[in-house]
Amino acid sequence: MITSIKFRNFKVLRDATLPLGLFTLIVGPNGSGKSTAMQGLTFVRRGGKYDFDRIQSAGLDATEPVRVTITWAQGGEELSVGAELAHSHDRQVTSPTRTPRIQAVNNELLDDSLDHALSRFRIYSFDAEKIATAAQINIAPELRADGFGLSSVLDDLSSQEPDRFDALTKELHRWLPEFDRILFETPTNGMKVFQLRTAVGHHKYSASDLSQGTLFAVALLTLAYLKDPPAIVCFEEPDRGIHPRLLSEIRDGMYRLAYPESFGESREAVQVIATTHSPYLLNLYKDHPEEIVIAHKDDQGGHFDRLSDKSYITEILEAGDAPLGEIWFSGILGGVPSSP
Repeated sequence: MITSIKFRNFKVLRDATLPLGLFTLIVGPNGSGKSTAMQGLTFVRRGGKYDFDRIQSAGLDATEPVRVTITWAQGGEELSVGAELAHSHDRQVTSPTRTPRIQAVNNELLDDSLDHALSRFRIYSFDAEKIATAAQINIAPELRADGFGLSSVLDDLSSQEPDRFDALTKELHRWLPEFDRILFETPTNGMKVFQLRTAVGHHKYSASDLSQGTLFAVALLTLAYLKDPPAIVCFEEPDRGIHPRLLSEIRDGMYRLAYPESFGESREAVQVIATTHSPYLLNLYKDHPEEIVIAHKDDQGGHFDRLSDKSYITEILEAGDAPLGEIWFSGILGGVPSSP
């Protein structure tokens, strides 16, 4: 499990450390570094593919390198590895070369298990149109970052893991009682589009006829029921398009990934990171402040603070019955837009 990511001169994150657990919900205003932090995981493996001039913090001298360091727990100890991207020192070059340097901390190389986990890291920001698009049937299909390929993933799950598919269908009916089954149609040879059947009347609705929130819910739930999901996932605003009454189900879907043993699963845990602006989603975590990270921004860039590390949080949570989202929205905890 990755325990922290340290940033130096990486876009808005000039000097920041993001603490992580098996499940982490990051809340904060626009521009505070929530999405940027997720890009740091990709940077450690692919630093050379980044453009130095586009990722270095604004206002810095070109001699200041960009650096991201990941610390993770393994075998009872913590190991760290960092990736650094520096500008060429040859000031005469018209198009300066970028020199990526993968530099291990504590003389440790990038461990195979971490490298494998990072290679399977996915940031999901679902797009309803992409989710509803017909997908080609192939071996070992994968759900893309925008949700494209969901029909192929569902079709594969129904044929290769029928018990899981049945369990997913049952859970979907609990989430969305108006639907009782996932079906498929074949618009052209080799292509599939999923449908949802209504519990009353057995009417079939093609994916393109479903609401944005319904499509997002099906995509997240499908990930939660895969036999071998990605090792690390980030959900950009998983509450987007979701009715507040369904947010506890969205939380449970993410928890199913992060804490599989609590749901009768025997697979490896998935490290889950989610970002949100929703006080309603935040309300669900009042009893778990250790899973909440507050992102905020000041003159020195973006910063992160684990809610449970704030000295006054216990007093605030025990002071009254106010929902956690309301407390955050008030500005007491930080992580809200600055006043004009």
